[in-house]
Amino acid sequence: MINIEKEYVGLYIRLSKEDDDKIFESESIINQKSLLLQYVKAHNLEVYDIYIDDGYSGTNFDRPGFRRMLNDIENKKIKMVITKDMSRLGRDYIGTGELLERYFPKYNVRYIALTDNIDTYMDNSNTDIVPFKAIMNDFYAKDISKKIRASLRAKMKEGKFVGCRTPFGYQKDLDDKNHLIINKEQAKVVKRIFEMSLKGFTSFKIAKTLTLENIKTPSEYYPFKWKNNCSNSLKSWNVKTIQDILTNQVYIGDLVQNKRNKVNYKVKKILRNNSKNYIIVENTHEPIISKVLFYEVQKRLPKNVGRCEKKESHLLDGLLYCGDCHHRISITSRRKIDNKCYTICNYYRTYSKDKLCTTHSNNYDCLEKEILNAMQIFLRNHLDKKVVFEMVFNRLKKTKIDYLKEEYDSLLNEINHVQEKLDVLYLDKINNIISLEQYQRIKEKIEVELDIKKKRFEELKRLMENKTKENNNYLNGYMNNYLKMEKINRILLLYIIEKIEIFQDKTINIFLNFSK
Repeated sequence: MINIEKEYVGLYIRLSKEDDDKIFESESIINQKSLLLQYVKAHNLEVYDIYIDDGYSGTNFDRPGFRRMLNDIENKKIKMVITKDMSRLGRDYIGTGELLERYFPKYNVRYIALTDNIDTYMDNSNTDIVPFKAIMNDFYAKDISKKIRASLRAKMKEGKFVGCRTPFGYQKDLDDKNHLIINKEQAKVVKRIFEMSLKGFTSFKIAKTLTLENIKTPSEYYPFKWKNNCSNSLKSWNVKTIQDILTNQVYIGDLVQNKRNKVNYKVKKILRNNSKNYIIVENTHEPIISKVLFYEVQKRLPKNVGRCEKKESHLLDGLLYCGDCHHRISITSRRKIDNKCYTICNYYRTYSKDKLCTTHSNNYDCLEKEILNAMQIFLRNHLDKKVVFEMVFNRLKKTKIDYLKEEYDSLLNEINHVQEKLDVLYLDKINNIISLEQYQRIKEKIEVELDIKKKRFEELKRLMENKTKENNNYLNGYMNNYLKMEKINRILLLYIIEKIEIFQDKTINIFLNFSK
């Protein structure tokens, strides 16, 4: 054996979460440590330090214990590195080869892998096969990565949540970590965001309102440590967060996963997947938003979400389309010179150099006035107020009463089920399956349960009737104004108008939701 100064020996220990052979992480670390110390004692070596990375992949060389060891090597504090086997040093054959062939020789460091019987100071056949062992370790890491990915995909397809961070509005079920349950505090904010969007608030306005009211942002609910005091910015809602919430299908009870993937098991960079590769499983958890409300909001969201939002909302936002190319028409910000804003075809704006469409530029204020005047004449001359009222009322009812109706129907089924239990119980008594005493005792419990359900049933009935009256009063108050085209309400406008097509020659086509 080659002699070496006692103070120059460093022991390196690593345990990955993906290691199949471990039972307990701490026990595996202890076993490695015990093995290395036995070797040191048997060969009369003295340990300078022990470097431990618990829970770090071998394909990643940016490990705290490993980096500390390299720092001590470069400062000439250690001249020997010992590991249990070569895979503890790393599973990336390129990185491991760099260490063994260049880095360690550069700093005159001797490397020993005990169970692999490798000693870089010994010229033998074991040292010759080091590159092959490195490749096999790399292959093992690749195989484990494939198995983990396949396992995660299988869980996703079964409708199980596999993420670390739950969507805002939900939390993990304590009884089942792969199941989402509603976080009541956050769910209130989610509902409010959707309601504000339906009323015509832009994402910018919603974000600004929530920030001014000091509503906690999603980032504030997660215990991350941030550098340079940047946690202050996490207290402000931003447009991207609002848009992500408004377009997330998770809020209607569906799981949408596999949105992003790492490049591979070595490169940790994460790329967004094509939407065709998303794994969507419907009705996996309790929804926060009704499907009617969710899809109504989707119709009104601007498609050019990559651009900065206007700070001013308009009555016709999201309703304007190009009659020539059929893409959306957006409304520009007001100019400081004359305080005017104009319409522009999004397709033209994106491909202006290719001249695939024309500007479709109109003074927005004049256009809005012209459209409202045309609507006023049309509604007065061609539509029956009762027809309009019924159509709008039915659509409004879905967003206001749906959640009550769902509970009402569910409770009705439960009451029928409990009554069936009573009938079965009575038959059991008649057939002497149970005694009279047992019958009376069970019957009392079931009747108490039935009484509670019936009271809630009647309460829901009253709530639904009250909501219906509220909707009735709401519509009566606004329909007259709408038909007169006075005090226009955007929500009613959205329910009545499906879309408005504008042609380059200034022709306007208005499509109504109830004209089909």
